[in-house]
Amino acid sequence: MLFPEAQRAVTEARDAQSVTDPAFDHVAERARDRAAALAAPREDVAEVHDVDADGVACRLYLPAERRPGVIVHLHGGGFVLNDIEVHDPAARRLANRSGVAVLSVDYRRPPEHRFPAAPDDVDTVLGWLDRESPARGLVGPAYAHGDSAGANLALVAALRHPGRFAAVALIYPFLDPSQAFDSYASGAEGFAAGEAAWYWQQYAGSPADLEDPDLAPLRSDRLGTLPPTLVITAEHDPLRDEGEHLARRLAQEGVTVTATRYLGQVHGFWRHPGVFPSADPLMVQVTGFLGLHR
Repeated sequence: MLFPEAQRAVTEARDAQSVTDPAFDHVAERARDRAAALAAPREDVAEVHDVDADGVACRLYLPAERRPGVIVHLHGGGFVLNDIEVHDPAARRLANRSGVAVLSVDYRRPPEHRFPAAPDDVDTVLGWLDRESPARGLVGPAYAHGDSAGANLALVAALRHPGRFAAVALIYPFLDPSQAFDSYASGAEGFAAGEAAWYWQQYAGSPADLEDPDLAPLRSDRLGTLPPTLVITAEHDPLRDEGEHLARRLAQEGVTVTATRYLGQVHGFWRHPGVFPSADPLMVQVTGFLGLHR
């Protein structure tokens, strides 16, 4: 059963233009999302700096009285939508609740820049961190964090760089281009038919890319190399089953994994605490989990 706030969100989503509509304009949608984010309330953070990480734009958040470490945050949006401005309010909350520096990455997006541009940009940022962390006071453990498509990128970063992260937090990860799990039929509240496939089609540069573990990490043979991992799913989300399948795979591989399904919730709830009461408890869960792995 959908919780009331989720039901309202689903009802509103039915009136929105689908990405599969031939008239959908992803550039205009990005602009609308940025305008909405700039108008939204946001918390103060002790220091916020826009930085150039070897050609990749990032935003660094330094909370007051912070502890050592840095969270590398990868934003969601089906790889196509959203950016560091849209995720600025969430990144501020993440920094303040965790007491850890947050580096939000403005990776290149399709269809202008298809796979592997986004994971390659994350690699570039990690190289920049390796070089710049001492000078910027970003010493201590590093964590990978992302929601939806950003969770895909966080997972791929951890797989590409075994031993690099102390922990990984994945919020309703977008993992399976084949869309083979039952929740695409039973849990797709608020999603129009074909939307997930549209995002994968924009991201992949060729059909062969859909088989690449750096795009479809459930295909990876390196899942056992992951550090402690948190996997969050939402009950009424077409991505629910692929995230929970990942959690079970990790447990079988001997990874320390914690998995939580948020009942009554839909995809995207984490970023909107003013709409979804579960968003703030989820933020506390994420920061508490990361804090266990210092």
